[in-house]
Amino acid sequence: MKTIAVIGAGTMGNGIAHTFAQSGFNVKLIDISEKSLEKGMATIASNLDRMVAKGTISEEDKHKTIGNIITYTDIKDGVVGCDLVVEAATENVTLKLNIFKQLSEVCDHNVILATNTSSISITQIAAQVVHPERVIGMHFMNPVPIMKLVEIIRGYNTSDEVTKIIMDLSVKLGKTPTEVNDYPGFVANRILMPMINESIETLYNGVAGVEEIDTVMKLGMAHPMGPLQLADFIGLDVCLSILNVMYDGFKNPKYAPCPLLVNMVMAGKLGVKSGEGFYDYSESKKAEKVSKQFLK
Repeated sequence: MKTIAVIGAGTMGNGIAHTFAQSGFNVKLIDISEKSLEKGMATIASNLDRMVAKGTISEEDKHKTIGNIITYTDIKDGVVGCDLVVEAATENVTLKLNIFKQLSEVCDHNVILATNTSSISITQIAAQVVHPERVIGMHFMNPVPIMKLVEIIRGYNTSDEVTKIIMDLSVKLGKTPTEVNDYPGFVANRILMPMINESIETLYNGVAGVEEIDTVMKLGMAHPMGPLQLADFIGLDVCLSILNVMYDGFKNPKYAPCPLLVNMVMAGKLGVKSGEGFYDYSESKKAEKVSKQFLK
C-alpha cells in the first residue's frame, strides 16, 4: 500500500493526511473547496514547524512530508491509482452516503474504502458500495498526528482480510489500532458523549459552574481536560450530531441531547471553531475565560 487518498481537508482530514505523509505514503488530499485545501496545507505546515521546533523531526523531514501531499478538488481525479481512500468529511449521514456512492462508481473494486466517522454506521455506509466487504471504519482521534488510538470498526460485511490490512497499516503509522464492532457511537463516543452531555446537564441544572465542573473532573478524575472544555474543542455541533446518531440508533432517552447543547448549536456557539462555547476564545484558543452567559 503506497498511495492514500484523504477526502476532506478540515481538522481531521488534514491531520490524517499529515500522518500518512509523515510515514512516507503518497497522499492525495481532496476537498471541493480550494480555500479549504489551502487552509489544510497551511495547518499541516504549521504543525510540522512546531515539531521541528521541539526537535521531534528535522527540517528535511518536514519538507519530505509536505512533498508527499498533492491536493485535488475533484474526487474522480484524486482517487486515481489509490490503494486506500479515507473519508474524513463533516459528520453528516447524507454527505457521507453520497461520497461513498461516488467512490463506488469511480474506484476500482480492490480499493479499500475507510471512513473516519465517529458515530455513523459502517454497515449503512457500506450498503452504498459495490463489494461492501472492503468498507471499514478508521476512527482517528484529534489531534491526529499526536493521538495514538485508531478505533477500527468492522461493518456487518467487512472482511477479515481488510480488517487485518487496516490494523497492520495503523501500526505502520505508529498508532495503536483497537478493533470494535459496528454499533452507534462505537466505543469511544458511546462512553465519552454521554459524559459530556451529563456535564452540560449538570451546568444546565445549576449544580455548578463551567470552571467548577471542569475542575472536578480534571483534579478528581485525572482527566487532562474538563468535559466542557473538551466539548468546545471537539465542536458542540459535532457533539450534538453524535448524540443524535446514538439517540436515533438506540431509541434510549439517556442519549437525548441536553436542551442547552441544542440551543447553543442553534445560536452558533460551537466552541473553539466559532470563538465561543462554554469558554470565550476571542483572545486565546486556551480555555481561560468562561463565556459571559455562564458567569455568575
